[in-house]
Parts: sequence; structure tokens; C-alpha cells
Amino acid sequence: QVQLVESGGGLVQAGGSLRLSCAASGRTFSNYAMGWFRQAPGKERESVAGISWSGSKYSAASVQGRFTISRDNAKNTVYLQMDSLKPEDTAVYYCAADSYKTLLKGDYVAFWGQGTQVTVSS
Repeated sequence: QVQLVESGGGLVQAGGSLRLSCAASGRTFSNYAMGWFRQAPGKERESVAGISWSGSKYSAASVQGRFTISRDNAKNTVYLQMDSLKPEDTAVYYCAADSYKTLLKGDYVAFWGQGTQVTVSS
């Protein structure tokens, strides 16, 4: 089992920045790729970004150039730096852990955090 706890969400004005953190415990953190997903009200959950244990990354087209995913294996933590935030980024953001391929597909992900709310005001 892997336990994931997100933090760092909140209310920010458009154009502002937030950094989300996800602390992992349980099985060896470096065995897993990590990802961030989000779900806005009335919408399906979507993949935001992911990072392998060795540092390979992907991100959704809608956040490229604005969001950056990173991980610190020594601290068992993955981060999502979100800059130039837009109102359409408003959602609950979830941290996830699984294989890189599974996170990229977004289906049947094994481990999830409880989510953290991000609200961007216009």
C-alpha cells in the first residue's frame, strides 16, 4: 500500500501561482511513477502531469508552459508548481501513484490521495 497526502491548495487570483505537494508513505516511493489529476465540477477527471521514478515527465497540453511537476525521492514527495493560473484551472487536484504507463492512460490507477481544492478567481 501507498498512502498519499496532498497539500498546498487554496484560493488564488488569475495569474497567480500555487505549489501542490504530495507526501507518500508506505511502499518504496521510488518504485512508482507519480501523477497529478484534476476534476472540476460537472466534468470528468483529467490527467494533468506525471513523472517517472527517474524523472521522465509528461503534461497535458492545457497546462504546458505553466505547470511543472517534480519529485524529491529523498523526501518521498512530488510537487506540482502551477504558474499563470486561470479560472479554468479550478478543480480538486489529486495525487496518484502507479506505473508510468498506467498514469499516462489514467485508467485503473492503484493509489490516490484525498484531493486538494484549487480555486482561481477571475
